Amino acid sequence: MKRLVAILVVLATAVPAWSQTAPAPATPPAAPAPPYGAPIGLAAAQALIDRAIEAGRARGFRLAVAVVEPSGELVAFGRMDDVQYGSINVAQAKARSSARFRAASASAEERLAAGRMALLAIDGIVPVAGGVPVVVDGRVIGAIGVSRASSAQDDEVARAAIAAVFGG
Repeated sequence: MKRLVAILVVLATAVPAWSQTAPAPATPPAAPAPPYGAPIGLAAAQALIDRAIEAGRARGFRLAVAVVEPSGELVAFGRMDDVQYGSINVAQAKARSSARFRAASASAEERLAAGRMALLAIDGIVPVAGGVPVVVDGRVIGAIGVSRASSAQDDEVARAAIAAVFGG
């Protein structure tokens, strides 16, 4: 038995340092998400849809656009002519995910691309850019989801609509 222990000690010290797994560096905590506010009203939601459709049309896109309240429930929806029907559900899912998790869906896409596969196990997360929370006075009042262009273009249109309606 003593001989086995001695062999194990020799083997353990013979392993090169580079092959040993070092603990991962501590990740700094993420900034807290903004709190929820009163839900977005229909007039503001419709204004977001109108601005998103204008932005899409100016870029030559055909889009589906959804605006939800903080709970993720639909407040308003718009679809340009000849948009594929699948984009209806995608726009709503992007908006719902963004509102419920108080973060742009692009951030989930980035974490997934970085290897955070556990995100796929969380019900309701849509790791595709194009869902953006609507934050007014530091509070999430809803979210907008855009679908049908590339995910980066969807995100660009969503942010342009928010800036047009709420500034910034």
